Amino acid sequence: MTQITVGIRELKTRLSSYLRQVKGGVTLLITERGKPVGRILPVPTSMEERVQGLVEAKLLSWNGHRVASSVPVPRVRAQQTVAELLLEDRE
Repeated sequence: MTQITVGIRELKTRLSSYLRQVKGGVTLLITERGKPVGRILPVPTSMEERVQGLVEAKLLSWNGHRVASSVPVPRVRAQQTVAELLLEDRE
């Protein structure tokens, strides 16, 4: 991410130009008499917008569907249910 340092007077004079740069991803460090007093950051984009940008840049291929969960599902190898096994184990 690029950062530009700009004084308050210069920022007021060319605000539209600097805001276009911020929209492009540049961070502005605002100074008063050479000392930092504030920062203007671009608004973070949503995950969908970032993915769409990668698709448009042909860096990613995506069909639009959500990725399936990779959490393993426990399976019982017996004829009994998990609840029945728990009850049996408590006896």
